[in-house]
Amino acid sequence: MKQLYSLLLLFASMLTFGQANLDKYDYFVQFNGNQLSKKVDVNQVLNHPIITKFTSKKPDFDLRKYTSIIKLDQKITVHGSFLDSVPYYQVTIPIKNKEAVNQFLVDKLGAGKENNEIQDLGKYSVFTPKGVKKSLAWNNEYLVIFELTKRLPTKFYEETTSTVAMDSVAVVDYYENDTIVEAPAYGDPTSVPSPPKIAEPSSKDEPVVFNEPAVATDTVQEDYLHEGNPYEAYSAEQAEFDRKLAENQSEIIKRLFENGFAAPTSPKINIMADISSWVDYGGMISTLYSAYSYPMRLFGGFDKYLPMQKNFGNFVKGINLDFYFDNDNARIEEIVEYSKEIAEVVSKIGDRKINKNIFNYFPSEKPLGYMSYHINTKAALEQFPSLMTDMFQNPKFTKEDITIITDLISTIVDEEATAKLFDGDLSAFLYDVKEVEVMTKKYGYDENYEEKITEEKVKKTIPLFSVVFTSTHPTFGDKLLQLGVRKKLLIQNGNYYQILGTKEYGDIYILKDKDVVAVSNTLDYFGKGSGSFVKETKRDLSKNAIFGKMNISQTIKAFGQNVKDDELNKMNRFASQFSDFTMESPKKLIDNKFKFVFKLNSLQTDKNIILQTLDLANDMMASK
Repeated sequence: MKQLYSLLLLFASMLTFGQANLDKYDYFVQFNGNQLSKKVDVNQVLNHPIITKFTSKKPDFDLRKYTSIIKLDQKITVHGSFLDSVPYYQVTIPIKNKEAVNQFLVDKLGAGKENNEIQDLGKYSVFTPKGVKKSLAWNNEYLVIFELTKRLPTKFYEETTSTVAMDSVAVVDYYENDTIVEAPAYGDPTSVPSPPKIAEPSSKDEPVVFNEPAVATDTVQEDYLHEGNPYEAYSAEQAEFDRKLAENQSEIIKRLFENGFAAPTSPKINIMADISSWVDYGGMISTLYSAYSYPMRLFGGFDKYLPMQKNFGNFVKGINLDFYFDNDNARIEEIVEYSKEIAEVVSKIGDRKINKNIFNYFPSEKPLGYMSYHINTKAALEQFPSLMTDMFQNPKFTKEDITIITDLISTIVDEEATAKLFDGDLSAFLYDVKEVEVMTKKYGYDENYEEKITEEKVKKTIPLFSVVFTSTHPTFGDKLLQLGVRKKLLIQNGNYYQILGTKEYGDIYILKDKDVVAVSNTLDYFGKGSGSFVKETKRDLSKNAIFGKMNISQTIKAFGQNVKDDELNKMNRFASQFSDFTMESPKKLIDNKFKFVFKLNSLQTDKNIILQTLDLANDMMASK
């Protein structure tokens, strides 16, 4: 056990800090107050009745008190790094003046009391609340909340009462700059060379370099190889680590303010959105990989056969989430930026001419809701082997290994034949609800406490739906249906087949009309390619690979039959405010970017949708 404890501290002491690059970030969020303030008065939001009711009960959450110091009509940003050798986060807030912040901290956070002093450093001030690692720094224009999030690594070991003696301890690999480093097997910990020291910068304009907390080898031996308390020694190491971290944090804040503070910006941010955010996808995946690779190693080293995390960055450069709040709708736009090579692949997959026969099984009138999805399955299958090759660029796989894998996939999968099983057109519809009698199983016990299963008919409200897709394979579909008949899973009735056994959603039918297959629990809604809905949907799908819509009021009316009156009133109130949800994704990529849009449309246009939503919430609370 002494060797375990010595190993624990030596791992901690080997931690080295790298350069703090504040221009490099893995995520960036920007509240465009200058944009949103054109649409809605912030004071109207903060003084809305539902907000004031809430803050009267929880005054600590009263956002109005921040309006005395924050310029809410300007840009507020949050950014940072979770992948760099010096992970950090920074919140940048425009303020009205320096004195207002000072007074706010004194009044609200107890600054100036019990060694909680505000440091006035001339060009800027700093306040680090006692017992908190983040620091607040500000000048006359901006308030910055900053924290280095590097933590002293720990490994948790379990003592065992097993009779098997441990003669040595195997040290698992660790990660350094995204590279797996084989850790040595330690005997005498004093034989481990100390990591190199990194010199402090000679000029204030040079990047800040973090020096590791110093740990004397003799102390390690005395505390961990003899009868000292290992937990106390580790606590001392943690204290030294925290002290050095605080020093480096102060140095970074000095860099930010001493030559005049510049608010952070990002070319990835959409300044026309009300709230815009961006995340480095490769960095995010890499962080998750690092977080969960250690457990994978414990179960046989499976992590070494996972796709290397850096490869994800070769597929997706980043993801944007942009939020818009207008009078007639609120919408979220997700934009995925692909690499040029992957964008070409995605464009081919999305380039599909819809099989017109599928429209024969669309309803003639608008359903409650629907979603239609159209991709080029053949292109997807053709591109799959090359995508796999790029993804599995792992040192544990040789080029020959990857070639064999991709050749095997290409051999097994006949793109031409497989694509005909499902060409790429898929549409799903929700029509209505219906009360039916269904057979259900009831489980219980008899007088001998043995399980007893009985069947009984019950009335149940079920949704009426259909799923329609295209399959141009000349024989497979028909042969599969005939196999179902022979195995007594299906029964043929004219031009459709009925699924036997299941009654949970009533009678389920399968129809195959040449290259169109429809699965449905109703035969009443197929429009034979005519009607206003078909025309409207054709227009939407000519521009989008994905399109869907849910009618709020009609859906609530249909499903509200078995809902209690008070709940139904709330649902109807929502339906009177908002008309529908829509989702869409254009076929064409612009600048290698794939867009997905989710929109909530409002029936009213007299005020911003934020205020409309607050009105709705207030009315619902009042109706309780």
